Amino acid sequence: MTTDSQHVVCPHCHKVNRVPREKLAAGGNCGACKQPLWPGSILELTDRNFAVHTGRSDLPVLVDFWASWCGPCKMMAPQFEQAASRWQGKVRFAKLDTERSPGPASTFGIRSIPTVILFHHGREVARQSGAMNQGQINQWLQSLLPVSGT
Repeated sequence: MTTDSQHVVCPHCHKVNRVPREKLAAGGNCGACKQPLWPGSILELTDRNFAVHTGRSDLPVLVDFWASWCGPCKMMAPQFEQAASRWQGKVRFAKLDTERSPGPASTFGIRSIPTVILFHHGREVARQSGAMNQGQINQWLQSLLPVSGT
């Protein structure tokens, strides 16, 4: 395959798919499980699937580290979802509940929540602690990534 395709991890079966770059925003289905690669919801990460999604995808992955007891996390959740729709095909938005899946939070030294970390090819690119609204999330990502994609 050419370099014009990108690896995208299926949010359902966690298999890696090759997707032509020009078709990333249009969606498509997983070659293995036939489910949508962009189901219209935020990806829920766990200790078990964190590494494959942050490390095997050619797309950046923005992870919101949160907990159910955290008021600012709850306030930011709908803002995070709204921002995700703008970045479909460019950035995968994901959430990790630090109470249910403490491993990645410990590995990346999460000290306060909410904290968002942008990963690319398994490496931390940038992080931001504290609740953000949709505009702040978009502005922060635009400062880190070209709007046209990665």
